[in-house]
Amino acid sequence: MSRVLGISGSARRDGNTELLLKELLRSAEASGLETELVILSELNISPCTSCDSCQKDGQCVINDDMQPMYHKLLEADYVVLASPIYFKGVSAQMKACLDRCQALWSRKYILKQKLVSPDRPGRKGYFISTAGSTGDNNIFSGAIATIKAIFHVLDIEYKGELLFNGMEKKGDILKHPSALQTAFEVGTCLGRDA
Repeated sequence: MSRVLGISGSARRDGNTELLLKELLRSAEASGLETELVILSELNISPCTSCDSCQKDGQCVINDDMQPMYHKLLEADYVVLASPIYFKGVSAQMKACLDRCQALWSRKYILKQKLVSPDRPGRKGYFISTAGSTGDNNIFSGAIATIKAIFHVLDIEYKGELLFNGMEKKGDILKHPSALQTAFEVGTCLGRDA
């Protein structure tokens, strides 16, 4: 059974971004996929210290909640990263998680190891994001570049994004005429694709 890993980088529980992610996962599960939701704000993930220890063996020396995340990121068939926008980037919680993937970068590019078994090709990824701003057409561009970069390292094909601005207050996404339905449809598409 194909696995969908949804990672919420929102500091606010059940906020706009998390609601979209949960709707996508709900429809993916209804379509027969195994799903898992990870809430980064509930984990203890320290920032990367740039110690370069991972360049020796591909392992991060920081023993915290990021350790099981490596396995989850490499075993999922679909990875959906969800983060609100903070100063044109992903949240601090999401950035800490992604920066700690330096260990996986070292495995791939320094140690020349395969991250994913060749019998599991075609991993796919999506990005979900909301922003309070309404006047900046490039508000999501920095975050999208970050997500595309990490997906490239993890051998995940970037399939698209769900982006909604003008979502300043908790619950604003519920007032959008089609946001939750769009997230649901993407989850259904994952089920058809699997």
